[in-house]
Amino acid sequence: MTARSEAHIARFTPQEALVCAMVLMSVADGPMSDAEVGMMSRMVQELPVFADFHSGEIETVTDAVAKLLGRNDGLDQAMTLLRDSLPMRLRETAYLLACEVCAADGEATQEELQLLQDLRIGLDIDRLIAGAIERAAKARYQVI
Repeated sequence: MTARSEAHIARFTPQEALVCAMVLMSVADGPMSDAEVGMMSRMVQELPVFADFHSGEIETVTDAVAKLLGRNDGLDQAMTLLRDSLPMRLRETAYLLACEVCAADGEATQEELQLLQDLRIGLDIDRLIAGAIERAAKARYQVI
């Protein structure tokens, strides 16, 4: 990821785009929480889609996303990068990963819910599919 730290990012790899979706969710309502960072690290270490991705690259993607978000059109540009970098079959995976990060700290804020809507629209995910993914993530984090 050599040019990722520059203000303009030409393209993410699919794995970087998946991490980007998680980072966007984790910063949607302010600084990343420890629970969110831990969730991202666990998913990168455990999920097959990240088999040849090194968890140390999370920081590099996080820095690139932070630089993007510092721009006036940063969120729009990040959404375009996500859409352009992910094949259709991985767009639902990106949405799922964002939902997992959202659920990691126990409560979805208005900012996080708005980002989920933006992701759903930006990644062209059907409402019913998005609802099922959201419900599954919520069910996974229920407490007694």
